[in-house]
Amino acid sequence: MREKIQDFLDEYLRYKITVEKAMDQVPDDALNRIVAPDGNSIGMIVRHLSGNLTSRFTDFLSTDGEKPWRDRDSEFETREYRRKEVDDLWKKGWSVLEKELASLTDGDLGKTVHIRGRPLTVHQALARSLSHLSYHAGEIVLLARMCSKAQWQWISIPKGMSKQYNQNPAHEKKPSS
Repeated sequence: MREKIQDFLDEYLRYKITVEKAMDQVPDDALNRIVAPDGNSIGMIVRHLSGNLTSRFTDFLSTDGEKPWRDRDSEFETREYRRKEVDDLWKKGWSVLEKELASLTDGDLGKTVHIRGRPLTVHQALARSLSHLSYHAGEIVLLARMCSKAQWQWISIPKGMSKQYNQNPAHEKKPSS
């Protein structure tokens, strides 16, 4: 089985780009729109992802991923976010993640880390984190589509365009070797 840190990094970056393209299509006031009772806004989800990535990947190999200084519940408090704050939160979480992933080697994948006291291999922790990120990325894209005032610019394959896309899969990245 081929297990490589680069595989995880490639997938993280794919979701990062997807979310950024979606958020770019949202007017500033829509970053705070909550479309369902007890729901989350894009700003809230970004704050949560930033808190999660910062907590999980600060001293990733040596400390529990749920840091005592993290206040997860506050990440979901309803409040107003300005575009700059959302952008800064987004960059902060990604900066911590990217720095830590850059320091890992393929040999680290079998090492043990802890999240909330539970032991996981680095591979398991990265898979768990990537799954969490993809869940929230999907939420952000859906909210962005719902809140976009302009005509939506497709991030993935537009409806009815699969055959044309498959002839030239421009969004697909060749696997790292």
